[in-house]
Amino acid sequence: MPSLEDELFPSTPGKFKVDRAHNMNRQFHRCFASTSTMFLWALFLIALTASYLSFQSFVDSGSRYFSASWGGIQWEKQVRNSAQIHRSGGMSVLVTGAAGFVGTHVSLALKKRGDGVVGLDNFNNYYDPSLKKARKSLLNSHGILVVEGDLNDAKLLAKLFDVVAFTHVMHLAAQAGVRYAMENPNSYVHSNIAGLVTLLEICKSANPQPAVVWASSSSVYGLNEKVPFSEADRTDQPASLYAATKKAGEEITHTYNHIYGLSITGLRFFTVYGPWGRPDMAYFSFTRNILQGKPITIYRGKTRVDLARDFTYIDDIVKGCLGSLDTSGKSTGSGGKKKGNAPYRIFNLGNTSPVKVPELVNILERHLKVKAKRNIVDMPGNGDVPFTHANISLAQREFGYKPTTDLQTGLKKFVRWYLSYYGYNNRKGLQ
Repeated sequence: MPSLEDELFPSTPGKFKVDRAHNMNRQFHRCFASTSTMFLWALFLIALTASYLSFQSFVDSGSRYFSASWGGIQWEKQVRNSAQIHRSGGMSVLVTGAAGFVGTHVSLALKKRGDGVVGLDNFNNYYDPSLKKARKSLLNSHGILVVEGDLNDAKLLAKLFDVVAFTHVMHLAAQAGVRYAMENPNSYVHSNIAGLVTLLEICKSANPQPAVVWASSSSVYGLNEKVPFSEADRTDQPASLYAATKKAGEEITHTYNHIYGLSITGLRFFTVYGPWGRPDMAYFSFTRNILQGKPITIYRGKTRVDLARDFTYIDDIVKGCLGSLDTSGKSTGSGGKKKGNAPYRIFNLGNTSPVKVPELVNILERHLKVKAKRNIVDMPGNGDVPFTHANISLAQREFGYKPTTDLQTGLKKFVRWYLSYYGYNNRKGLQ
């Protein structure tokens, strides 16, 4: 069959008839008929394409649904099993940031004494996620389920509370680090403020409402020069965005306590260290660089004064967290409505014995049996403060908090873990 182009524009001029008007009219009708046919085919192809895309979207959605890390009968069974209480008077606790440093240790301690524990973590890449995955494996080996999901996922949080009537929430998920806030400020707002509000919204609507214990920070003391830092001191002069988000968290939690009757306890941690710690912390990076023969950077104050920190061993922090949970009291609201006053508390959790950073390096050198290559520089204006020192008298009075591990002992335990975890052989380097 000749093509449309052949019929309209024949290659041999002699083929045209004498009656040109009649021929042109006939060709026009043929053209119109052919064009109509092509138009109908085009519509059909468009409809077919749209149907395919719609089907593909359905398949993709279904694939995402079935491959999701949460949901389904089996998943709900795992959540319930993990949350099961195995002691008289025990509690079922949702631990956010469970694959984090403090979250891992708190989860293990709760499980060990017979409490039900379900973890939540988004496994972000602020530092090496493989360390978080290793912590997750450790928790799994002790019967603790860690759900992978974001704190801002209200549907996931609501589902967790639908499956388990948590009595307590240990909220440790946060974007940590003072200096990183200058690089990625939005991550701090996303996690430390928006994520906190999302969690509190779920908690205030739960029936029964859980008691909430959460991690604030000693950073809220900011530019405060009065030492030791007390819970009654000024906290309206933050030195970093991280500190500002934690201070905002204290105000936000107070609001939910006041309006909705949530029991709230905020914990101001002071420089936590120990096994399974965070690689971005000074003691961790110092250890890595000393073993690799790389120089370490030690900051000093503007007046050439050595920086000092109230280094607090992880086991002491865990004791403070459990003591806070045990004395948190009950929330008084139901279904988002307050029925009475509920506890609102803030505690310092520190060691009360600040140590200068160069002394920390001295201790590491003794444990590692390697001399550090020190590079001493003035502290930049990146949000760090020259010293921290905790007054812990309030926590001592309320739940008997008493730190027992000095820096020498704590770092010895950390170094032993570090050499084992990273597989050092004769300290020749990372394997």
